[in-house]
Amino acid sequence: MIYELRVYRASVGNLPALLKRFETTTLNLWEKHGIRQVGFFTTMVGASNNDLTYLIAWESLAEREQRWTAFQSDPDWISARAETDRNGALTANITNQILQPTAFSKLS
Repeated sequence: MIYELRVYRASVGNLPALLKRFETTTLNLWEKHGIRQVGFFTTMVGASNNDLTYLIAWESLAEREQRWTAFQSDPDWISARAETDRNGALTANITNQILQPTAFSKLS
């Protein structure tokens, strides 16, 4: 199992709308495409309280490529993203890392 760590820096004032999009739309589409979330977090103390951080679990890089591509090209996602971004993008910046657990990790 590998994990993808993604950090979305919301545009100023858009964190509530970004959280709502994940809760009401994105997660349903992820379920449709077999994408497994590990957890979602907002920043309580840190560089920015406009950050949404989350982890996704993948069996392999090949699975990630197949499922993420299917999600990104889903017409329902394209429509939902366009609708929620109609007054400007909800995110200012997105970073991601693919992580491999150590032998002593509880997630391995």
